[in-house]
Amino acid sequence: MFRWSLSIKDGLVALARMLIQLLIIGYALNWIFAVDTPLIILSLLAVMLIVACSIALRPIKDKQLHSYSNALAAIALGGGLTLGFIIVWVLESQPWYKPDTIIPLAGMVFASAMNTVSICGERFSMELNHTSCVETAKKQAFQAGLIPLFNTLLAVGLVTLPGMMTGQIFSGVSPLIAVRYQIVVMCMLTGAAGISAAIFLQLSANRVQGKQEAQPNKQ
Repeated sequence: MFRWSLSIKDGLVALARMLIQLLIIGYALNWIFAVDTPLIILSLLAVMLIVACSIALRPIKDKQLHSYSNALAAIALGGGLTLGFIIVWVLESQPWYKPDTIIPLAGMVFASAMNTVSICGERFSMELNHTSCVETAKKQAFQAGLIPLFNTLLAVGLVTLPGMMTGQIFSGVSPLIAVRYQIVVMCMLTGAAGISAAIFLQLSANRVQGKQEAQPNKQ
């Protein structure tokens, strides 16, 4: 970054935040996992959603207040529905708010949705600068947002061994069992990201189309 005359501030800030946040959460998780109150767990999930929303919109230059509400609704619906399905129907966790299950899964789900919404939002904004067709911009942005997800699906097992699967194998779990859990995780991340991106782009497209329809009427 320095050699190519790019600002290294973002990289340094991101690295510093990563170190500080992981150190803090390492201590906090000990307390969180001991909590047996659904209200506290839901409050923590809400904080995670708000932070994910703000980070997802970071690359978008012309973001407005409605952009935050769109991102929050998209990640909450896409991530929340996927998380609920996994917790209740796949893992059958008892109780559903079991901290050492829902918090790690929520982190993975919201992060996947956040990254995809971020890519889609930035691409959608860029496409609108080159075309007046909102539907075309929406489709192009959706395709671009799914590229990292599909690359991961194509590479897993051949190019990469995911962290969760590797960690389970290191801890002595059978590779066949580790693979089953990893399949659930990969489907979970892809589903949450795809649904969140679709909701965000549809809400954003509706907003742009509403503006375009209002302009001729004013004239």
